[in-house]
Parts: sequence; structure tokens; C-alpha cells
Amino acid sequence: MTKIKIHEIRPFKNHPYQVNEDHSLSELVISIKQNGLLNPVIVRKKENYYELISGHRRLKAMDKLGEIEIDATIKELTDEEATILMVDSNLQREMILPSEKAFAYKMKSDALKKQGKEDLCPEVTNNSPRGNNKEMKDNKRQMYRYIRLTYLIPEILQMVDDKLTKDKNLFLTMGIKPGIELSYLTKDEQRLVYSEMVYENITPSHAQTIKIRELSKKKELNAENLEDILLENKGNQNEKISFNKEKINASLPNDMKNRDKRYIEEYIIKAIDYYEKHQKIKREKEELDF
Repeated sequence: MTKIKIHEIRPFKNHPYQVNEDHSLSELVISIKQNGLLNPVIVRKKENYYELISGHRRLKAMDKLGEIEIDATIKELTDEEATILMVDSNLQREMILPSEKAFAYKMKSDALKKQGKEDLCPEVTNNSPRGNNKEMKDNKRQMYRYIRLTYLIPEILQMVDDKLTKDKNLFLTMGIKPGIELSYLTKDEQRLVYSEMVYENITPSHAQTIKIRELSKKKELNAENLEDILLENKGNQNEKISFNKEKINASLPNDMKNRDKRYIEEYIIKAIDYYEKHQKIKREKEELDF
């Protein structure tokens, strides 16, 4: 272990874990101030600086305390070895977002492939305890499911993260399983789904995303059938107001029938507003006549 000047350390390239100015970081700052840095950070020497492998939050906390140097362990590592150590070291954190796990596992998987290895999990030996074989296979399956999330557009991936951090009654959030299903859609299809989710202020269930993915496979995914799926009544949702499209279409002026649905919605809202104002004037007139 040695002391290294903080300004000589740079974060790991494409580090997938966030270092947020949150309550957890504040607690770490207080802990280090009271007890000192209990665990040194891990770095590797580059040409004219040190690359941080493990300890990004500890480095941030020390910097906030105004420290100039930090205790560090210097390791000689290849790019692949450094990536794997960086991923594994940070997976011990209590709170990890799905997007963080997704990109971390992707980086580790790519690094292992460059080493000529395919598995994210270590091999099972004859000395391994019973049950570990199945457990490791399950872990491997789960890791690759997380990697699928890296194929999501940022807006939908944020919804998956928000499932853990935000109130679903105030924000549009999505579970990991629905996110995985949507990850198989093209980017354009995902943008269409995102647009419809925001417009309808609703996110699909896992079962609904399976239907959406099936439509994508058939090249039949469009705004109309996507709307039909999103507005299906789900057991955990309140009943929604529905309208008879044929009756509405029959009442629209001819030049409105083929317009965009958002334009039609605006027209109907204005019509309702106009009708309400007309009714108010009528009621006031009747009161004066009485």
C-alpha cells in the first residue's frame, strides 16, 4: 500500500457505476472523517497517471474532505483483468441500479471473451459444494438477462432504473422483465413505444410487452395496435375511460378523419370546452329569465 496524490488518479474508462451526491455518500464522508479510510483504493499505473479500479466513492469522499493524498494498492493488470476486477469489486455495493449491473456485466463479458473465455460465472469443480452447479447456471442466466437491458434506448432504461428509486404513482416506471422484452425491438420501435407510453401515461406489463415483441417479429407493430395493447385493462390498474372510435369518427368533420390522433384529441378537448362554456352561458341566461 502507498499514498498517491488524488489529482494523479483518473476514473476507470467507461465506469458503469454512478457516484451520486446522495445520502449514502454523505454517510461515507462522515465515516471517513471519524474513522479514517479503512480500505485503500485499487489502482493500476498508466503512462502518466493512475487508473482507478476500485474505490470511486471513497475517492470522491476523500476529495470532498479536502484530502490531497489517498491510500492505494497498485496492481499490474491487463485491460481485461482490470475490467473484471473493477466490475466484481463494485458489485458488492448495497444499492446498484439495473442499468449499472447491465453495463457492468456487458463489460465483464467482453473482457472474458478477449481472454478466450465465454462464461460470466466461474467453472464448477469436483470440489464445489452440491447445488452450486445449478446456482451458477442460474446466476449466469440472470447476468445475461441484465445485459439485454443495454439494448434499450436511454429513455426506457431510465424507466427501469426509476422502478427502484422513484414513486410509481408520480413517475412512469418499468420492471426488468418488461424492459428485457422491449430490448429485442429495434431502436425506432422502442422510440415509438416510449412515445406512446408517455402520451398515454402508462407502462406495459410483462404480458403486454410479450405481445408487443410478437407484433415486432411479425412486422406489425404500429401506433394503433400499440395503443390497443397499452390500454388493455390490467388487474393492478384503475378502470380507464374508453371511447367508441367508430362513433367519434362518424361525428368528426370530413377533413379531420385522417388527421393525427393527437390533433383529433386536441379538437375534441376544444369542442368539450366550447360546449361547457356554451352550457354555462345558457344556464346563466335561464337564471336571469327566471
